[in-house]
Amino acid sequence: MNPVLRHHRPSSWIFVLLICLGAASCGTIRRDAAPKAPPPTSPNVVIIFADDLGYADVGCYGAQAIKTPNIDRLAREGVRFTDFYVAQPVCSSSRAALLTGCYPNRIGIHGALGPSSKNGIHPDEITLGELCKSKGYRTALYGKWHLGHHPPFLPTRHGFDDFYGIPYSNDMWPYHPESPKAWVDLPTIEDETAIGFNTDQKRFTTDFTNRAVKFIEDTAGKSPFFVYLAHPMPHVPLHVSRKFQGTSSGLYGDVIQEIDWSVGQVLAALSRTGVDKETLVIFTSDNGPWLSYGNHAGSTGPLREGKGTTFEGGIRVPCVMRWPGKIPRNRVCREPTITLDIFPTVAGLIDATLPAHPIDGKDIWPLMQGKKGATSPHQALFFYYHRGELQGMRSGRWKLHFPHKYRSMEGREMGRDGVPGKYDYSQAVGLALFDLIDDVGEKKDLSGEYPEVVKKLQGFANEMRGRIGDTRLEVNGTEVRPAGEK
Repeated sequence: MNPVLRHHRPSSWIFVLLICLGAASCGTIRRDAAPKAPPPTSPNVVIIFADDLGYADVGCYGAQAIKTPNIDRLAREGVRFTDFYVAQPVCSSSRAALLTGCYPNRIGIHGALGPSSKNGIHPDEITLGELCKSKGYRTALYGKWHLGHHPPFLPTRHGFDDFYGIPYSNDMWPYHPESPKAWVDLPTIEDETAIGFNTDQKRFTTDFTNRAVKFIEDTAGKSPFFVYLAHPMPHVPLHVSRKFQGTSSGLYGDVIQEIDWSVGQVLAALSRTGVDKETLVIFTSDNGPWLSYGNHAGSTGPLREGKGTTFEGGIRVPCVMRWPGKIPRNRVCREPTITLDIFPTVAGLIDATLPAHPIDGKDIWPLMQGKKGATSPHQALFFYYHRGELQGMRSGRWKLHFPHKYRSMEGREMGRDGVPGKYDYSQAVGLALFDLIDDVGEKKDLSGEYPEVVKKLQGFANEMRGRIGDTRLEVNGTEVRPAGEK
């Protein structure tokens, strides 16, 4: 076992172990290369990434009982995306896509890595941290990493100058409601050193926010910066600081309102340090809500199902972006976009060279700035995998599901107060075509009425299967790269 993550009880003396720093070359961006000065127009970049946030959990997406004035401000002063997606509806895969611009299947990251996992992000993959560092940026990650907990996979080996947070999900600890004996103690890590175990999670949102604010205050005006603030919440178990307890109609709402406070603190720091107009801020989530947790889960609004499925409720998430003077105020973008697109878009904005290896994202800056006539740069748009199985795809208004089983809480007893309900894993969908403009809830199968659309989309899907595979059809992709191995 990684000595940093050795079993340790909270009553024991804090176990601290320094791990020797190391670096490995990768792709076309060398970690030891001298950085070049960024162009004058290059923005600072802040990405605030929630965990298991529902599509309808913030005010600008329809929430009423939960108040999110700061996230709503981002939408009012920037652009709100109505059709924004994640690459997979599960933690590690989704984060791999955000940070590399690649479908997680392409780079060998599947599901949610845990304390027993021996793999993580490969040293040859290029992260947003490394991309920004290649242009002289200072970089920091505060919160949840989840791309491997062994030393070669930690953020400091993959482009982040500063890391303070947890290596995987906050429920992977000895207080799990269903299987507490299955988990070792959850470490809190500073760079590459475990500084505590089973930390009081009521501290998480505020602690990670305060670190991000301090980094901005220390760096603004001295160097361009990239901050990745990856909140562990509202992934269960839910915890909130005392200052937000009882501020909404329930614990889940309290947690969201503290995350909204976090957004406000970041915006205040940007303004206070004079870099507000030089900073692109992106707020989004890693996937939809964990519905089995009932009153400890979010809402998908009109969308079908939730986390762990490739229906809209699992993969469509809130996303708002703000860059004063560059992104027009109060815009709504209805073109489909995806987290994969953030990597190449940032590369274009900071004039960084893209990796030599294939990536899947596209530059969506024309959509962000509201350029007249701008449309999604994806031909076939998006392919929805669950682990290695291609379960669906979207092209324009159309979404095609391929036959697969899925989990559902429909007709089941929901969980309550941190204890989950039981999913029905016997549900299945056949080859089904939905019109997401008229039927966002994916209720009416139109495959019989539009066979030509089905055939066209199947052709796109077969091309993608040839590139990155499909376990259901036992197709091995020709462009798949391996994950890192311990």
